[in-house]
Amino acid sequence: MPVDPQLRSLNIDIPAQPEALVKLSLLLAEDDVNLQSLSGLIEGDMALASAVLKAVNSSLYGMSGRVQSVHQAITFLGTREVAAVTFEMGLRAVFPPAPELAPVWERAAVRGLLMGRIGQALSVDPWASHSAGLFEECGKAVLFRHKPDSYRPLLKAAKDDEELLFLEHQEFGVSHDALGAALCESWGLAPAAVHSVRYHVIVNTTRQLPMQIQRRAICAISALANALMTDPATVDEVASAVAPQAELDVTLVQRGCHRVQEQIEAAVARSE
Repeated sequence: MPVDPQLRSLNIDIPAQPEALVKLSLLLAEDDVNLQSLSGLIEGDMALASAVLKAVNSSLYGMSGRVQSVHQAITFLGTREVAAVTFEMGLRAVFPPAPELAPVWERAAVRGLLMGRIGQALSVDPWASHSAGLFEECGKAVLFRHKPDSYRPLLKAAKDDEELLFLEHQEFGVSHDALGAALCESWGLAPAAVHSVRYHVIVNTTRQLPMQIQRRAICAISALANALMTDPATVDEVASAVAPQAELDVTLVQRGCHRVQEQIEAAVARSE
């Protein structure tokens, strides 16, 4: 999809999707995904394959033994989660490594996993949910790549993302939520994922889902994942606020979130 002309006028570069991820997207679009083709595609890029294996062997996934190959990772974790990890590594690779971005990528990995599994538990497009979680803060990387010396002080000064949006608008005329959504569009993510990235700050701040979009379930899942990451004790309260707005059953949402939370805690415990 084309990037908003207004953003183009700001001369902020939106990085193109790497060729490996374009091919991965085409494979995933097939009704019957060929696992050999999928693992072969990832393993064809040694740096990408190495990064994927490092990620799936982390404490988040709690493997009982070390995964030695991409095909083995797919066998244990499934196509979606390995594909999502590949997208995560591909996304990181288009931006320069920087200490300031390390927390962004760490949160992206956790949020993507949480949102994908919550989506699966609620039968809400797990791939789009996972993608939305991975890309939620990617606009920060876009701005850091654009002008690191100008953006670094903003990251330090802002007490939260709401304040950061204000500072970004003052400095650049655009904020990371809009840039993140533009990147999602240009990389062909589902509209519901794009909307979740675009509105995540206001959703997490107010617990109000945007009324101007029809499919709000992934926005709700973003708020639930944020609660699990920042204050797990509030997840039932958040579910009660956002689930009805997305036409989801509150009790089922609460159960699904607790089940996912238990899965992640068990995985981390197994790896210790």
